[in-house]
Amino acid sequence: MIIAVIGGESSSHDEETAAYETGLEIARRGHVLVCGGRQGVMREACRGAREAGGHTIGILPGDDRSGMNEFVEFPIVTGMGYARNTIIARTADALVAIGGRYGTLSEIAFAFLSGKPVAGIGTWTLALPSGQEAPLARCRNAREAIDYCERASAAARE
Repeated sequence: MIIAVIGGESSSHDEETAAYETGLEIARRGHVLVCGGRQGVMREACRGAREAGGHTIGILPGDDRSGMNEFVEFPIVTGMGYARNTIIARTADALVAIGGRYGTLSEIAFAFLSGKPVAGIGTWTLALPSGQEAPLARCRNAREAIDYCERASAAARE
């Protein structure tokens, strides 16, 4: 599986810890991590994955690799700015949102539009105008988030 970790470039210590643990969990289970390839949540998720021997893909917003974190193994330079968020969402089989701001919100929306499952650790609370809650699985930690991603992706393939 390819699992995206999405979240802010500016992030709290707790968000970065959750991202690092999520990267570790992704790699330990033999999955590939994709993210925006920059700092904050993205860097810590990549660091965790690489330290556990996993692979990382960074979908970069700029015209070159500047700003890329040192733990991205396979950089993809898009020159697309925030429009690259749709590539992240569509590349992943499932996504884990950790904290985040409006860029993260756009990735969550693109994931829902693409029918991809999204697990959340301390991220957005979303509801449709009808009041119906959006299908974002609330998770307490990395293990729960990756368990959800694996189950939901398997169910979607059936």
